Amino acid sequence: MNFRNRLITIAMIFTTILFCQCGNNQQIELKVSESDKKVDVLFDGQLFTSYIYPDNIMKPVLWPVVSPAGNILTRSYPMENKAGDRTDHPHHVGVWLNYGDVNGLDFWNNSEAIPEERKSDYGRIYHTSVEKAESGKNKAELVVENEWKAPDGTKMLDEETNFTFSQKDENIRIIDRTTTLEAVIDEVKFTDNKEGMFAIRVARELELPSDSPTKLMDSHGNITEVKEMDNSKVKGDYRSSEGIEGAEVWGTRARWMKLSSEINGEKVALVIIDHPSNVGYPTYWHARGYGLFAANTLGQKIFSDGENELNFSLTEGETTTFKYRFVVASGELSDEKINELADEYASM
Repeated sequence: MNFRNRLITIAMIFTTILFCQCGNNQQIELKVSESDKKVDVLFDGQLFTSYIYPDNIMKPVLWPVVSPAGNILTRSYPMENKAGDRTDHPHHVGVWLNYGDVNGLDFWNNSEAIPEERKSDYGRIYHTSVEKAESGKNKAELVVENEWKAPDGTKMLDEETNFTFSQKDENIRIIDRTTTLEAVIDEVKFTDNKEGMFAIRVARELELPSDSPTKLMDSHGNITEVKEMDNSKVKGDYRSSEGIEGAEVWGTRARWMKLSSEINGEKVALVIIDHPSNVGYPTYWHARGYGLFAANTLGQKIFSDGENELNFSLTEGETTTFKYRFVVASGELSDEKINELADEYASM
């Protein structure tokens, strides 16, 4: 090969490498809007998710979550009316973290649907501030502060949550959530309860097929009882790090859980990865066929049929930190790739 051809070859290789690097180089932008009570997360200008804290839901959440191909993966109800959505459990909104028994108060099930005479049994998480919103190439960081309060306004816990948004490639997006809770009263007790803790409520297409009658939203926004379910577009399936699949994953322990499906022709995979530093690791899974997908490290008595009991608690000034990795992927996601992502996360 002469010198000129060698230079051309080197230039072509350099251009190819540069092109590949640029193809995986996305600007992740955080747009804070205090008036709209939200922070939008944009990948190259396209919405991936929003951190929202409107007055009509009882905790801050990430909603919606959008796939790399633009499909909405979270249930729209109760934030929006969408034909075909289930209308159960109005407290299941987007992606969130809370718990069903904190000093006897239910933070998990609280919603606008709770009648006034029963509100005294429910706690609420209030957004207080955005401490950091840093955009960047392939990575962005959002830090927020929240307060867990009793119905009478007594603050029980201070919360600081760090969301790191990143991508492995154009088909794999990642949300790493690190939440530190500090007790600000004498004792805060998390009595073992199945309702918790890091969770997502998914779109109908990601549910597991079921023939059980239910109530769905119709095209006019009315709630209608449906006795014969149409499962033609419902293709969800669970798989755990232990190789357990389908509805059998409920109540089992695993370091990660995958929910895979297809929506509008796009194969998708959602994965929740537990972190070894979390209390109760590896987590139990409160993962249901109807669309609730949750990791619950604290509800051990319920999931173990009483064999294990945790009743985790914090005294005033004590802290605990919960870490979860949430993977949103377009296309197939193998066990090997998920284990690679889990191992990477465990080292962080």
